[in-house]
Amino acid sequence: MGKPKLVISSGAGISAESGISTFRDAGGLWENYPVMDVASADGFRKNPELVHKFYNARRHDLVSKFPNDAHKALVELERDFDVYVITQNVDDLHERAGSSKVLHLHGELMKIRSVSDPSYIEPLDPQHLDTTPDTRGKRGDLMRPHIVFFQEPVPNIEKAIEWVEMADIFVVIGTSLAVYPAAGLIQYVRRGTPIYYIDPNPASAASRMADVTVIKATATEGMRRLAEILEHKH
Repeated sequence: MGKPKLVISSGAGISAESGISTFRDAGGLWENYPVMDVASADGFRKNPELVHKFYNARRHDLVSKFPNDAHKALVELERDFDVYVITQNVDDLHERAGSSKVLHLHGELMKIRSVSDPSYIEPLDPQHLDTTPDTRGKRGDLMRPHIVFFQEPVPNIEKAIEWVEMADIFVVIGTSLAVYPAAGLIQYVRRGTPIYYIDPNPASAASRMADVTVIKATATEGMRRLAEILEHKH
């Protein structure tokens, strides 16, 4: 018998306590830009310079931020569980906290990828965080932020579904359950599998679902409560 598989679906709420702003909190504006100008395929086609500039600023912001107690609590759970983290976040705070299995649905801020070959991805040198429409990778390709823009498919969704289907326990943390396809992952949890949903403003639909325990709390407080529950139950 191996450790029980604990699968986490994390959203912006887990990073908010590290001081990373979310566009949902800003009424559809992200650092004063309309979201579709800086985070959509159309926006990138229309004004690639603006999009590069926007993600440069996001990276500079990210390197000054640190994982919080919720990120660290997920790492501590690896002692007793086989933990898989599926995140909608593009920051690297789960990795920096020490989580060993992390799948990013919406891309990764600290990486860039080829404009012509989406499978060619490079990590950014932390000393050189800024890119422009003229940035070329080591192979000579023109590069873009490794972000899944609105209007683009989510390449990791199939793998995420596989992880969810094998969960013995499923935890949703810090997400509005409004952004698809990520919000649909909960539908793939095997029947009878316990689900815990941590959010200060939980989506009402979740509380009506079978097997869902809602923990109405911030990510750090909710993870503390979850750890106590899991210690007693599992």
